[in-house]
Amino acid sequence: MIDREQMQMLAAGIGIDLDAGQLAAFDSYAQFLVEYNEKVNLTAITDPAEICEKHFLDSLLLLKAVDLPKGGSLVDVGTGAGFPAVPVKIVRPDLAVTLLDGLNKRIVFLEQLSAKLGQENRTIHARAEEAGRGDLREMYDCATARAVADLRVLSEYCLPLVKVGGVFAALKGPTGRDEARAAGKGIELLGGRVEAIREYSLPDGSRREIVVVRKVKATPAKYPRHGGKIQKQPL
Repeated sequence: MIDREQMQMLAAGIGIDLDAGQLAAFDSYAQFLVEYNEKVNLTAITDPAEICEKHFLDSLLLLKAVDLPKGGSLVDVGTGAGFPAVPVKIVRPDLAVTLLDGLNKRIVFLEQLSAKLGQENRTIHARAEEAGRGDLREMYDCATARAVADLRVLSEYCLPLVKVGGVFAALKGPTGRDEARAAGKGIELLGGRVEAIREYSLPDGSRREIVVVRKVKATPAKYPRHGGKIQKQPL
């Protein structure tokens, strides 16, 4: 399915060495994604080379932006087809990954994908604001999300899930810095502080900005609010 040599070179370009087993896992992932996409719409990107660059490489940039602790916990909010957490776990199998999505048909796909790749991921069908008010609250070393919502909204979805001292990493396109500026007040209200904005470029020249937010104090009990308020009246 994928050109394994291409995938190896892409990863090496950001300092990640993939072994034969990891390359085989990425190949299986791509094949299963394209097959499953014929019955459930998961992605508009189905060309093998583009999957490698715009899904896999893009996801692995998280490992460049954030130093995830050995054996750490990672929650992927609105994970969709598993990006970025499943590619990250291929490289870092020590991580305890939770895949959170509000659409059950994606959760079914992710359960089958996890089994196919031999990953013991936790899959949860829930809205992020429900999870942030429940037993997942302040449980994770890192919360991440890719292409889910504007940062003002996304921060209220993700920061309540992060333990104090952990990080929230938002994978953004070229708007990351501007979104971080607009979301600054809300991030502070939620107990966070923008620590860094990492900038990268994909091989096709597309810009990527990863906003890294450190959780410096507990999120007040009134957050997250219910979904309608988060969307209509972002912090």
